[in-house]
Amino acid sequence: MKWKLEDVLRRIEYLVKQKDALGLRHGIGENPSLQRLPSTSLVDESGVYGRDGDKRAIMGMLLSDYGSHNAVGVIPIVGMGGVGKTTLAQIVYNDNVVRERFDLMAWVCVSKEADVSEVTKDILEEVTGRKCFSTTLNQLQVMLKEKLNGKKFLLVLDDVWNDKYAHWDILLRPLKSGTEGSKVVVTTRHETVASVMGTVVAYHLRELSDDDCWCLFLKHVFEEGKSGRHIELELIGREMVRKCRGLPLAAKTLAGLLRAKTDVAEWERVLKSDMWDLSNEDILPALRLSYHYLPSHLKQCFAYCALFPKDYVFEKEELVLLWMAEDFLVLGKECKTMEEVGGEYFHDLVARSFFQRSSVYPSCFIMHDLVNDLAKRLPATICKLYNLQTLILFECKELVVLPTNMGRLINLLHLDIRGTNLKNMPPQIGQLRKLLRLSDFVVGIQGDCSIKELGELQHLQEQLRICSLQNVTIPRDALQANLKGKKNIKKLKLEWDNGDGDFMSHMEVLEQLQPHRNIESLSIDGYGGSRFPAWVGDFYYSNMVSLKLTGCWQCSSLPPLGQLVSLEDLWITGFDQLVVVGPDVYGNCLTKKPPFASLKSLTFELMPKWQEWSAYNTGRYDECGAAFPLLQELYIRECPALTGALPGHLPSLTTLKIEGCPQLVASLPRSPDILRLHLKDNNRLMRFVKPCSFGLYHLIIEGFNCIDSLLQDMEQMCGLTSSLQEIEIKNCCEVKIFPVEMFPELKTLRFSSCPRLQRLFPPEANNDYLKNLSSLEIMDCPGLGSFLNRRLPAPNLSRFMLLGCSNLASFPGEKLLPSTLTSLKIGDFQNLTSLDFTGLRHLTGLRELEICNCPKLRSLPDEGLPFSLSSLSVFLCPLLEHRCQPYTGEDWPKICHIPHIEISFFQISCQS
Repeated sequence: MKWKLEDVLRRIEYLVKQKDALGLRHGIGENPSLQRLPSTSLVDESGVYGRDGDKRAIMGMLLSDYGSHNAVGVIPIVGMGGVGKTTLAQIVYNDNVVRERFDLMAWVCVSKEADVSEVTKDILEEVTGRKCFSTTLNQLQVMLKEKLNGKKFLLVLDDVWNDKYAHWDILLRPLKSGTEGSKVVVTTRHETVASVMGTVVAYHLRELSDDDCWCLFLKHVFEEGKSGRHIELELIGREMVRKCRGLPLAAKTLAGLLRAKTDVAEWERVLKSDMWDLSNEDILPALRLSYHYLPSHLKQCFAYCALFPKDYVFEKEELVLLWMAEDFLVLGKECKTMEEVGGEYFHDLVARSFFQRSSVYPSCFIMHDLVNDLAKRLPATICKLYNLQTLILFECKELVVLPTNMGRLINLLHLDIRGTNLKNMPPQIGQLRKLLRLSDFVVGIQGDCSIKELGELQHLQEQLRICSLQNVTIPRDALQANLKGKKNIKKLKLEWDNGDGDFMSHMEVLEQLQPHRNIESLSIDGYGGSRFPAWVGDFYYSNMVSLKLTGCWQCSSLPPLGQLVSLEDLWITGFDQLVVVGPDVYGNCLTKKPPFASLKSLTFELMPKWQEWSAYNTGRYDECGAAFPLLQELYIRECPALTGALPGHLPSLTTLKIEGCPQLVASLPRSPDILRLHLKDNNRLMRFVKPCSFGLYHLIIEGFNCIDSLLQDMEQMCGLTSSLQEIEIKNCCEVKIFPVEMFPELKTLRFSSCPRLQRLFPPEANNDYLKNLSSLEIMDCPGLGSFLNRRLPAPNLSRFMLLGCSNLASFPGEKLLPSTLTSLKIGDFQNLTSLDFTGLRHLTGLRELEICNCPKLRSLPDEGLPFSLSSLSVFLCPLLEHRCQPYTGEDWPKICHIPHIEISFFQISCQS
């Protein structure tokens, strides 16, 4: 990518001088939203001339045993661009004799960039007629092999460029499952592709004879398709057609140039044009000539289309709007709208064969590859780079260096280099003084582009990430970046590569990178200083709502962040040397507001030495009030040395998560509104005190060996169990019995990975035991199999998920599921062989059924499934999937009434 950009930029001065000769004006544009359009198998045979012999030859190869010693016969069609390879493949593909000889047929257009996975997926979707959602090559090839197994198929791979044998060998593997006589037709411009893929000698498609080329020209140049009324033009026309070198595309394009024109002088002028003699292997003279004779207003409109990648589709209305934005459309004296004028321009280009109507989408158009090549070679496209406003290189992961002369793009407004692997910025990037948005600035090593260049970019706005700051060796260079003067930057990220550079200079550099007071979001990552400069936490930043301090591994203290009066979201992560979150973090009561007055979410994580969190001393500043008055979410993760108390009073707290803090001996903060509590990693020393919270409704317990004492504490000290509505128990290996009777208001109960769990409900529980329970999920709890032998004591249950918990051969039992169920999902039943209709027939409200990974499940019940079902999904159940295949499967009549069906990761529309 780097050398291509450099080549373009080097040629700008020369090319821009030529634009006037081509009737082009400056224009600025962005790449339109496009959809990729491959070639299709459809063809209008009335417009095909001179290919009868070629058709018979290819059909002979298809219908004979020629090359049958191979598992799949591969027939390459080789020819230059525009000679008609795709058209020949289309007329053979659509021949009735051919269609009768093959069980399956598929047509796939292969782009230059397509990899094996993409092509395999396209073939699979063609064969099945359904969208495929699998993503791995293995899944795709397994499914394709299954679909082709025992079938005689014909596959056309159109426009193949990849000549790597290893790729072809992988692509071929599932194709070998087809029966003898299966064939693949490959069209390509390259002999090397044919030699790699073909099992027979390649068929070289030759140019049309002059007579056939003349017939094609006549069809398109005269409405009646004959020259009878224009005898004086025939001699001129035949001479021009001979110069088309037998290429159908050239003849058709030339006809578009002269269509409906009967002036002899005009035809002679085209015939005698010098452009026929210009040598260029890639651009046909007829195409170049057609462009040369375009009116000036159409030239720039066509040249704009160089932005379109090959094999993409566009709509007339979309392109007209883009022309309007470029000011390409000229209103005459007639009372016409811009849209009407643009429509006329568009239809003129269609009439001249620069655009072709799609055979798949009637409202869409495409450009032939050679026409696209012509557009890309026009100087207009290049000179536009002077006026380029937007350059998006997002996720170009292999891009490591930008061209050194990028500074010439003086009109650039937006540069997005997120997701690249740039090592530095190009020299003189400061010349892009109009730049409004720059996603990243990568500081290079000494001698590369300096951070000082940022000082020239005074109009930057929105967000900016400055990375590799360890490469700033002169702190005053950072001062010249003038971040403090960039009032329109709202989000700023400052990043050092952790462990690199002179740590003594880190603080000096950060001191000079002070942003403007308008900053709203600040992130500092990998900072190696032992403390922060004074501006971090200064109450001057009254607009800051988000602050992330990450990987500041040398810092042993925190700045006075409590003074940031608008701060709502605070992350403190990866402070390896921090031992105490001390009083200094609260700051001074300079604004007459409590510390962290607006903070809503606070996260501490990955702090191995943190031991103590000091409380805020309200006595010092009684008029300010208690700290954290609005804090709603508190997360403490992986702080293994933390032993001290948590803040005692957090009046607005609704969510508390404590994970990886085994030494924490603390009481839960007092709060009337803790709604969600997540405790992880056997926090056996966590205490509940009274009063604590009267609003807890969501409890997550994860990684505890024993939860009995925890639940008893909750019941005896706080009465929390009476309000709980949602409980999740995860990875609690020693739990055998869960006292569900303690939670009368429970609505949602989830268990996962509790291998010793044996009982949920006491034996005496009646049918109304858990009258409020609406959702029950049990995953990987193999000891719970016995509870499936009785009715679930949840009369209002609407959702039930059971995964990997049973060795039952039949499911569900007659009395297990309540009639209120609307969703049932089962999976990982390794020994399940049948579904019991007696346990399903009363589920008259069941809307959703999902069955996953039940390899021995043979069939659906003879009686079928509840007629109320609107959605059925079956995955990783090979025996059942085979029986549920549309129209051919034995169980298909049992499910064809269901509106939405997904089998083997394919969606099936039963209404089609």
